[in-house]
Amino acid sequence: MNLYQLLQVLKARRRLGFLVLGLTVLTALVVSLLLPKEYTAETSVVLDVKSPDPVAGMVLPGMMAPGYMATQVDIINSERVARQVVHLLGLEKNLTIREQWLAETKGRGQLMEWLSTSLKQGLTVVPSRESNVISIEFSATDPQFAATAANAFARAYIDTNIGLRAEPAQQYAQWFDGQTVIQRRQLQAAQKALSDFQQKSGIVAGDERLDYETTRLNELSSQLTQVQSQTQDAKNKQRGGNDTLPEVMQSPLIIQLKTDIARSESQLRELSAKTGINHPQVRSMAAQLANLRQSLAEETRKVRIALGTSGQVSLYKEADLKEAIESQKQKILELKKQRDAISVLQMEVQNAQRAFDGVNQRASQSKLESQMVQTNVSILNPAIEPLLPTRPKIILNVLVAIFLGTVLAIAVMLLREMMDRRVRSVEDLVLLSGAPLLGVVQDVSYSAASPRLHQSRSLPSKP
Repeated sequence: MNLYQLLQVLKARRRLGFLVLGLTVLTALVVSLLLPKEYTAETSVVLDVKSPDPVAGMVLPGMMAPGYMATQVDIINSERVARQVVHLLGLEKNLTIREQWLAETKGRGQLMEWLSTSLKQGLTVVPSRESNVISIEFSATDPQFAATAANAFARAYIDTNIGLRAEPAQQYAQWFDGQTVIQRRQLQAAQKALSDFQQKSGIVAGDERLDYETTRLNELSSQLTQVQSQTQDAKNKQRGGNDTLPEVMQSPLIIQLKTDIARSESQLRELSAKTGINHPQVRSMAAQLANLRQSLAEETRKVRIALGTSGQVSLYKEADLKEAIESQKQKILELKKQRDAISVLQMEVQNAQRAFDGVNQRASQSKLESQMVQTNVSILNPAIEPLLPTRPKIILNVLVAIFLGTVLAIAVMLLREMMDRRVRSVEDLVLLSGAPLLGVVQDVSYSAASPRLHQSRSLPSKP
């Protein structure tokens, strides 16, 4: 069927089409007038995602996520928020609503679930595309209830938002409280271990005592060097001649004896030259000179013995100093070992202190978060009682009915034409008869003023 045939069919069946269209529009109008009026109240909330968190002191990364607004919309549409609205409105205590629930469900299921499902049917949540504002719309037959329910959904959403943040924080706070006790015990154990070791070793400040003992070792080493120098000097003096020893040359007694010997030798030579060597006075003087020489030798021997004794004492002192140095070295090594042990214990105490401080800080923060009643959601525009109904939309319904009625009318006319096919054009005749078209004869009509005959025109026949 071409367009010409379709138009011929619609022209012939126009009465049926207008009837179907009129019935469709009339039905839509009647139904729109009979439907109960619904009122829609709207409230809007704004989400602050750029201000820092008052407890954490920083902008939470989750608020900047692309799916944050979608998550908030899902929260508003959640069963939890709907149940909170039921509590806020006190619907579960309404006897009329309970009777309605019993009539519809025969007492099966839960009243709270039935109420929350019914409330969500009238809820519409529309997030803004270019801002952080979410519109909450609620539709009901009572305009006052619609406004009350919309505001209740906004309030329930804020309360739920606070609860969703406070509940994990409460769990974290309980867990951190337990961890705080454990970390405190570990810190006390580390401090006790350090204190016990210090009391056992007698070390309060390991570095100060180590510095003192190191200074003491340096002093002993310096003394040992001096004693070794003295010992070597004594050995050198013992190997040298008696007359060249400084102690011999500087001894007053030896100097006096040498002077007396020199004077006696001079007197003896003079007296021998005068009296001869056999003179009693010469012999007496010679005996005195011999005594002086013996005394000089005795004094020189004493000085040498004294030098030998001093060298021996130096050797003993050197051995004592070496022993003292070895003992001091062992003491320093022990102190270093104890200091290393104290350093390890002090590090354990510091680590335990840091762990305790960190857990304690997180516990305090979690407690603050669990007690927070603030949220980043604020009511921007509270819902007010609407004056005009939003549904049914009579004009829109009539326009839709006109469109659908037109489509339905065309469908009915075509269906009627298929059930009662008639010849309305040359194409229909050819299609129905299956015979070739030889020509078309025009209608002959006469005019009262000037009668004339319309000429016929022939069409070429098909071979």
